[in-house]
Amino acid sequence: MKVLLKQTVGIDVAQNELVVSLGRMDQQISIEVYAYKVFPNTQKGFSSLVSWVNKQTLTNAEVRYVMEATGVYHESLAYYLCTNKKQVSIVLPNKISNYVRTLDIKTITDKSASQAIARFGLERQLEVWQPPLKIFNDLRQLCREREQLVQERTMLKNQLHAERTSATSSEKSIKRTKKRIAMIDKQEKEIMEEIATLIKGDEAIAKKMKVITSIRGIGNLTAVTIIAETNGFELIKNKRQLVSYAGLDVREKTSGTSVKSKPRISKRGNRNLRKVMHFPALAAIRTDENFRYIFLRLASRHGIKMKAIVAIQRKLLELTYILWKSNTSYCPNYHSQSITTETITM
Repeated sequence: MKVLLKQTVGIDVAQNELVVSLGRMDQQISIEVYAYKVFPNTQKGFSSLVSWVNKQTLTNAEVRYVMEATGVYHESLAYYLCTNKKQVSIVLPNKISNYVRTLDIKTITDKSASQAIARFGLERQLEVWQPPLKIFNDLRQLCREREQLVQERTMLKNQLHAERTSATSSEKSIKRTKKRIAMIDKQEKEIMEEIATLIKGDEAIAKKMKVITSIRGIGNLTAVTIIAETNGFELIKNKRQLVSYAGLDVREKTSGTSVKSKPRISKRGNRNLRKVMHFPALAAIRTDENFRYIFLRLASRHGIKMKAIVAIQRKLLELTYILWKSNTSYCPNYHSQSITTETITM
């Protein structure tokens, strides 16, 4: 009988279902993906999943549950497994997608995705996931709630402008719209106060916030959004991963002399994280000589300002990660003027 070294449960998580494949590796480093089943993404489904896995796996080798960080849909399952003392590993989506490209898979389905995740867990040495601090979840929820309010207020202000300039405008409609805008203003203020209270109540996070906001262009709200969307950079191991997680990494396809696509940012990442970096980049260019120098150098090279602005966004995001990990404040005089010069097409 072959001795098993590892067993994995590859889970492709969707909003309503969990597509699961089981994999195992023996002492000869031979990999086999041997079972497949779909479960509902509910508490009852979690229980059924664990029971099924216990029946299908052996007890003489560890069983690791591996899944992607898919928005918020994976969180309930991860917490359930952790509570039931199961080993869990959560992987950034770009890692799985890059791995899938190395496999001979012509058609990507939920089943093939779960099989790829199971194989990935067998071939890689993954860290055991630990639930993030509650403060990060609370901050992320508050930041996203505020962003929704801002979007709604923008829509209402546009509607108010249209009502006022219309030849048949209604005073009652204008009055109601103004009330809704005032209500949103009040709710946004409440959210900002809650965020400030959370930060103030955690001394370690408060100190880290001071470190990050020492970067010119990075304000309190931007800093909070960054640490909330990354859970304090929990899954991030290097700057390249962070840039890819935000969708600010560059994609380019080149093959021989006949195939050469324009490089462009992937935009395959955390939309909230990518969006929050735009205005800080503009502020950094305006107030920091080093960032202004980088911006002017890149903009003069290819003549498109937006490409240079995206490069500054990446640089700022990388700096927040470095300062968070090193716990040192930003020093403009020490700031390196070197930056990646790849061409970016928006």
